[in-house]
Amino acid sequence: MLGGGGFRVPLVHRALLHDEGPGRVTDLVLHDLDPGRLRTIGRVLEDATAAHGGGGPRVHLETDLETAVRGADFVFSAIRVGGLAGRVCDERSALDLGVLGQETTGAGGITYGLRTVPVAMHVAETVRRVAPEAHVINFTNPAGMVTEAMSRVLGDRVVGICDSPVGMFKRVARALGVDPATATFDYAGLNHLGWLRRVVVDGTDRLPGLLADRAALLGTEEGRLFGPDWLATLGTVPNEYLWYWYYRTDAVAAEQKAGRTRGEVLLEQQQEFWGAAGAGSPGGGPGGGTGGERFGPGEAFDAWERARMAREATYMAESREATGSGERDQEDLDGGGYDRVALQLMRAIARDEATTLVLNVPNRGTLPGLDADAVVEVPCSVDARGWRPHPVDPLDPHALGLVTTVKAVERTTVEAALSGSRATATRALALHPLVGSVTVARGILDTQLATLPELRSVLTSP
Repeated sequence: MLGGGGFRVPLVHRALLHDEGPGRVTDLVLHDLDPGRLRTIGRVLEDATAAHGGGGPRVHLETDLETAVRGADFVFSAIRVGGLAGRVCDERSALDLGVLGQETTGAGGITYGLRTVPVAMHVAETVRRVAPEAHVINFTNPAGMVTEAMSRVLGDRVVGICDSPVGMFKRVARALGVDPATATFDYAGLNHLGWLRRVVVDGTDRLPGLLADRAALLGTEEGRLFGPDWLATLGTVPNEYLWYWYYRTDAVAAEQKAGRTRGEVLLEQQQEFWGAAGAGSPGGGPGGGTGGERFGPGEAFDAWERARMAREATYMAESREATGSGERDQEDLDGGGYDRVALQLMRAIARDEATTLVLNVPNRGTLPGLDADAVVEVPCSVDARGWRPHPVDPLDPHALGLVTTVKAVERTTVEAALSGSRATATRALALHPLVGSVTVARGILDTQLATLPELRSVLTSP
């Protein structure tokens, strides 16, 4: 697992720990450039394993990429180039100029992608060379952009995942009073830019009935976030990140009122955990520290769990405050999502346990209006033969317009990251509808270049 010193790694380990089926994962190699953070997460996993009564995969810690991935069957990529300090800069540099400051949507997704794509390509090339049979499961945001870039090297051996669609499906199923396993969900778009169009149960589309039921909608996060009237007007349930599009002015005002960006909140929350562990700052960059030795038996996991619950409770807090949505549902606070999707994906491929998952995969005719290589987020059948996108209806003109525009921006960002061109990076920022200004784009990039050495090392030409 690349980014093995990352804060959400124990969620993946939890999924592996509870998998007791035949052919389960036997060895988990955590790779990170920061040995202190790596050792700290190792202690958290030791505590989790002990509390479980033993078992689970053997855990290995590694700081050398080639050694970590050599001979792997699956490679999880969950890297954060620049750490949380980079995320803070992504968000703050945009918000200070009056545009959305968000990790993956708008300017933040572009600047994050500029730093991340070159590293992701190095990972892809290393995997192709030393683990050519491995399947790469990309968790790294911006997931669609990074997955599409890596697919240039790895082809169908890389797939992107996200927990937003599956979380939405569970909430919609609860509102309908049905088991999500018995329903078919028609969902399509890009990562963090998709729409649920139908929910078919026993041959009947139940979504129109839900959209007409104001009380039932208000029982879901999406209903409280977007408002029942707007969902009924759309005729779909949008991915939660579309709140930043449909309520752009409200989103910027809410972030400015909050005084702190999401990255700044997480930096403060996690400082207590990493500081207690002696692993240094969560901000990013290799550090020293004892790496968890300050914790007694069981203390590392308990400290991590407290920090995780605080993290989950504050997820999209500015949007919930702006819309009066209240606290998150308890079912959404367990943090389960992308880790369980990853486990289902591995089981399907390794054990031929056929399943349906929403994945980020090349389009290849699935969504009209996008070319074959464009990575889209759609339901797929997965088994030992790989993944196959389900046929889906075309996007309506409104959705297609957003998707094609954002895809063009993503590809311009990848071009800038691989060419090192500051002019191309400026073009990507300026052409994004949530930035919408050449002057603002230049200002964001100037701040980024002055602040982040990780970006200066990428954008080396005019």
